[in-house]
Amino acid sequence: MAVIKLSESKVNFVKDVCKSFNNDGGEVINVLHKVQGEFGYLPAEVQELVAKELNIPVSRVYGIVSFYSFFTMTPKGEHPISVCLGTACYVRGAEKVLDELKRQLGINVGEVTPDGKFSLTCLRCVGACGLAPVIEVGEKVYGRVTPDHVKDILAEYK
Repeated sequence: MAVIKLSESKVNFVKDVCKSFNNDGGEVINVLHKVQGEFGYLPAEVQELVAKELNIPVSRVYGIVSFYSFFTMTPKGEHPISVCLGTACYVRGAEKVLDELKRQLGINVGEVTPDGKFSLTCLRCVGACGLAPVIEVGEKVYGRVTPDHVKDILAEYK
C-alpha cells in the first residue's frame, strides 16, 4: 500500500465522512460519493484511506470506483466537457466536434486544460439522440452541435 500523501485537513475530512457513516463498509458508495463531492475526484491515496477507515480491502474500493461511471480517479476541470459518441451522435459527426474541442482546448480526451477550466471526456449515450450530436458542459446539454459551434460554446465559460 502506498504512503498516504494527503494534507492533515483532507485526511481528517475523509475520516469524518467515514465516521458519519459509522465506519460501515456497506456504506462505501455513500462515503465515496461524499468524498468525491469535496475533492472532485478519488485519487489512489483517498481510496486507500477510505478502505482503511471502513476496514475493507482497497481492491473493493477500487472496484467500485472503476466500475461506476459517476466516480473518477482523475481531476476534472471547472467545466467538464463530455462528448457523446453513441451511435446517433457518432453518425451525425460527433467525432468532428470532438476533434475541434481538442484543437481549441489544446488537450486530449482524459486531460484537463493547464488553467484547470476545462476537462474533456467521452461517453456512450446522453439519451438525447434526437438532438445528435450532443455535448455536455457540466450539467448543460448542447444539441445539434457542429465544429463551428465549439468556439461559441467555449466562450460562454471563459
